[in-house]
Amino acid sequence: MMQSNPSWQYDEFKTVGRDYGSQSEVDVYDSSHADFRDIKAESNHVLDTLGIKRGDAIIDFGSGTGTFVVEAARRGARVSAVDISQAMLARAKAKADQERVSGIEFHHAGFLTYEYPEGSADAIVTTFAFHHLPDFWKGIALKRIHRMLRLGGQFYMHDVIIEEPCALENIILFINKQEEAGGNFLREDAEGHFRDEFSTYDWAMDELLSRAGFSIIRKHIEGGVLGTYLCKKN
Repeated sequence: MMQSNPSWQYDEFKTVGRDYGSQSEVDVYDSSHADFRDIKAESNHVLDTLGIKRGDAIIDFGSGTGTFVVEAARRGARVSAVDISQAMLARAKAKADQERVSGIEFHHAGFLTYEYPEGSADAIVTTFAFHHLPDFWKGIALKRIHRMLRLGGQFYMHDVIIEEPCALENIILFINKQEEAGGNFLREDAEGHFRDEFSTYDWAMDELLSRAGFSIIRKHIEGGVLGTYLCKKN
């Protein structure tokens, strides 16, 4: 569900970085990411970390090709899959049908446009999607996420988030590591990310989360560039 928004609101449906509205990008997403990550194992690790159980209400922003939401639904959670790409949502629906899981609702929306009953989500997750928003709109999005969660609800975020010490050196190391994992495709993907998208410093993310009303329970920055946050609604 979406509501009418002011004309000056950031357009989260426009392409930033790779065009995941393109069928060709969707077709190679799982295989290209398999070069450097195990999305199914990651998904189950997140679900374990959050302690998701049958009947829990969980939202996945930037649900992509649907691996996470399928694994969440397999555990009996009530899942909202939210993505700005119709092509990604179609692939996720097909994956859910193939795996014969139910309990997933699919929504063509994003951080700034998705509507959900206030105070009713047990957990909200986003992985490699929050960097599509500039910092001001990250703050707006976090306040919206906070309102959706019940008191004590959890927010899990994994994304490119940069520590300030040795930032440029760590970015270069990361780009080179991606090239080693997946050749020119992943190198160009990483270069485009830092050139065109909106990853931010961890100290900026810390402050945005705090001002939105979250307590940071756990935080880890791998290699100075990959950030994982587990937060709780105060």
